[in-house]
Amino acid sequence: MTLPPAILLMGPTASGKTAVAMELAARFPVELVSVDSAQVFRDMDIGTAKPDRATLDRFPHHLIDLVSPEERYSAAHFRADALRVMAEIAARGNVPLLVGGTMLYFKALRYGLADLPPADAALRAAIEAEAQVRGWPALHADLARLDAATAARLAPADAQRIQRALEIVRLTGEPLDAIFSRQVQEVPPYRLLALALLPGERAVLHERIAQRFDAMLAAGLVDEVEMLRRRYALDGGLPSMRCVGYRQVWEMLEGRLPAAELRDRGIFATRQFAKRQLTWLKATTGLASVDCLDAAAVAKMAGLVDAHLASSHSPP
Repeated sequence: MTLPPAILLMGPTASGKTAVAMELAARFPVELVSVDSAQVFRDMDIGTAKPDRATLDRFPHHLIDLVSPEERYSAAHFRADALRVMAEIAARGNVPLLVGGTMLYFKALRYGLADLPPADAALRAAIEAEAQVRGWPALHADLARLDAATAARLAPADAQRIQRALEIVRLTGEPLDAIFSRQVQEVPPYRLLALALLPGERAVLHERIAQRFDAMLAAGLVDEVEMLRRRYALDGGLPSMRCVGYRQVWEMLEGRLPAAELRDRGIFATRQFAKRQLTWLKATTGLASVDCLDAAAVAKMAGLVDAHLASSHSPP
């Protein structure tokens, strides 16, 4: 039997993924599935660029507002949830369109997950305590000596991923790539069309990022973080508060970042995040890419989707 179709729409932050996805949803029998490690958190709306209620009423998104900001949500959780939702969408005769910028989630969905050791609370606490004394850039340097390939993919301040990578290498004595090389791929049972929105001019994407962060500040990002601090039992080490934008506001509210530097630090962190996304996308094979700055980007994406759906109805 021919496998059902599914569409993956990837791209860096501020590339216009959500707008393109909604245009596609207006033209094709697709249902949108968010692939965003920040939009899974409830009450985190402004800093995650979560679609507003009116937009969600018109274009419902699966896999947003899943957990409290106090909780943790992993790539394994995402893969299980995504496969369940995709099966439900296909059973309704529609096509899953997964859209977002969390590249680890896309990788987990497409290829499965390596058999990594479970979290070790004592070791994590020890790494956290070490970071408090030496700083995360120093621990990033330690990781570079133990697992150079993984360290090269991480920013020196990416505390969450540095902590996990150090935890794994200290538990197993192996770098992550050695573990991944033994991974048995678990390809999902769909005919996947992998699309990417990539900027033809990086400077224009940088300007978009600045404009979007300014809009978030104007919309009340600082007030949102203050509300989250009142409503939930949070600390700066939780994944929710390590999200780009939230981390900088948290540091400002804690007195570790001058208010006058918030905008510049937030924009810089977002641009660094986009750079990592682009590096990942450029190393990913099997992508059909479209320039997100092209005025005909939606039409080109629609043409690719139309051809993919048409081929899904053709005899094998």
